[in-house]
Amino acid sequence: MKIPALSLTLMLALASAAHAEGDVEKGEKSAKKCMACHTFTTDAPNKTGPTLFGIIGRKTGSVEGYAYSNVMKAWGEEGHVWTPEELDAFLEAPRAVRPGNKMPFAGIKKPEERADLIAYLATLTE
Repeated sequence: MKIPALSLTLMLALASAAHAEGDVEKGEKSAKKCMACHTFTTDAPNKTGPTLFGIIGRKTGSVEGYAYSNVMKAWGEEGHVWTPEELDAFLEAPRAVRPGNKMPFAGIKKPEERADLIAYLATLTE
């Protein structure tokens, strides 16, 4: 089924608005569950996972010095860039979105919590 361009544009705008509505403070609290494996600043060393600073708009598999899985490196080489929508899907079910990635996290099932976390991650820029 083909979706008319106007309908597709409206759907994408609504999806982006949902991410924009996330609560940054709640997202920062939610990010604490990520701290065991990730850092949130530019100057911190990578941990089990790469830094999440500047993730939105960043090419996948591109943090200097981090040993990504082949799956994530290949995704970046294909030109994939993290958007709020991509993060939403990945955070819901990381292994389903990119089977073979090394992230042992089961995912965040609540859409509101993902929106909050993404709103917080969006603040982590220069």
